[in-house]
Amino acid sequence: MNIQAQIQAYIESLPTSKQADIQALHQRLIQIFPNCKIWFFDGKNETGKVVSNPTIGYGTLEMKYANGKTKEWFRIGISTNQSGISVYLLGIEDKKYLDQTYGQKLGKASTSGYCIKFKKLQEINIEVLEEAIKDAYSRI
Repeated sequence: MNIQAQIQAYIESLPTSKQADIQALHQRLIQIFPNCKIWFFDGKNETGKVVSNPTIGYGTLEMKYANGKTKEWFRIGISTNQSGISVYLLGIEDKKYLDQTYGQKLGKASTSGYCIKFKKLQEINIEVLEEAIKDAYSRI
């Protein structure tokens, strides 16, 4: 199954309440980054063990591990979880940056060093989310 088919199957497998939000975010990210690489991570490791929620990814980033190894991965990721939606902004080194720069302007969202979480797209300021995504993408 190709990446687009995997993404569509993932979106269709979501509860109805999350399908529209993930589809809207996916379309918006494709519009923002029309030429970036699109990823789909099913959440399973090499042995088939579930290690995270499935994630749609955008762009590329060379991840560097403590042991010196590197791996190509996505820069931006979107995923659902039990409480809502997570937007991963990988590669931000200052773990306080997201919260200090966008935390108060996002609306009903929480931030961590590299993640913005919210329950529903309508509860956040989508323009501020888009600004944070573009900012993170350009920093890497």
